[in-house]
Amino acid sequence: MQPLQQEDAQRSTELHQEVQHFYARQMLHLDNGHAVEWAATFTEDGVFAANAHPQPTQGRAQIESGAREAARKLAEQGLQRRHWLGMLQVDEDVDGHITARSYALIIETPVNGQAALRLSCTCDDVLVRVDGRLQVLRREVHRDDIR
Repeated sequence: MQPLQQEDAQRSTELHQEVQHFYARQMLHLDNGHAVEWAATFTEDGVFAANAHPQPTQGRAQIESGAREAARKLAEQGLQRRHWLGMLQVDEDVDGHITARSYALIIETPVNGQAALRLSCTCDDVLVRVDGRLQVLRREVHRDDIR
């Protein structure tokens, strides 16, 4: 392997690991009901779009509000959700935008009950660096059960 190819491969590996660590922290915030911390992983003007929602959620404040409401409903129902992201593909363009595509499995466990796979989705993100830290500029979630 040529030195430039080795540098490219190393950078690609490092970026992939960085994005995986970002998602691990982000999903822990969401699964633990930490709406403020989860929303802070989006840019101020970030967008969360999903084929299960009629309109995208725009802006960190609305994203936080949506996460807070979802956590409230899950708590009322006695459900714990866990998000597992895998099959991660990461690419960076010349402008520094990072595209990340993953499969997302959402597992629900009722109090005193069995865990069950609730949803299977794809997640397409555009990530950017803000003050050296990754943040989601745009997220598009596509549930497999909705066409």
